[in-house]
Parts: sequence; structure tokens; C-alpha cells
Amino acid sequence: QVQLVESGGGLVQPGGSLRLLCAASGFTFSSAAMSWYRQAPGKEREFVALISSGAGFTNYGNSMKGRFIILRDNANNTVYLKMNSLNPENTAVYYCKANFVRGTSRQAHWGQGTQVTVSS
Repeated sequence: QVQLVESGGGLVQPGGSLRLLCAASGFTFSSAAMSWYRQAPGKEREFVALISSGAGFTNYGNSMKGRFIILRDNANNTVYLKMNSLNPENTAVYYCKANFVRGTSRQAHWGQGTQVTVSS
């Protein structure tokens, strides 16, 4: 059973930093592309960052470039999102996503999300 469990969210002041963590299980983590998305109230889910299976490629949403960093630890089946210089527009539920191939099927799985609130 695929499980993605996010943690590390919380309340942070504008200008502050947070590190989100996604613990994965139930699939071959080192073969999966991992990504983060976010969804603010009343808005569509938005792409935040992606890291390839071997960590050789990363990509970020336009407003995250230079402030967010995605990392992975294949030995511990974990993906991280380090967020710096946070502002209230970054308030959202942040979701971890795994994309991988199992047999002949391409699969995508989501975590339950972790709330990030940026407020003074």
C-alpha cells in the first residue's frame, strides 16, 4: 500500500522559513519522481516543485524559484521542501505526490497534505 505522509507545516511569520517532509512507503522510492503541490483556499492545486528519481533534475513553479529547494533522501525514502522568505501568499495546504511505473501502469499517488500558514 502506497503511503505518503507529510509533516513540518505550521504557522510562520512573513520572512520566515519552514522545511516540509514527506515520508514514503509501499513503492520503490528511488524509482519515483517526487513533487510538491499546494492548494490555497478557493484556488486550484498549484505545482510547487519536482525532483527526478535520481535527483539529477529539479523544477520549480515560477513564484518559488530562488526561494524553495526540493531535496530527496533515497536511503530514507524521504523528500523535503525547504521554503525560505515566506509570505502570506504561500499560505496553503502542501501536498506530496509520487509518480512511478509499476508493471505496465503509470501511477500517481498523493499524500493528505500539511497546512502552512504565513501570518504575523
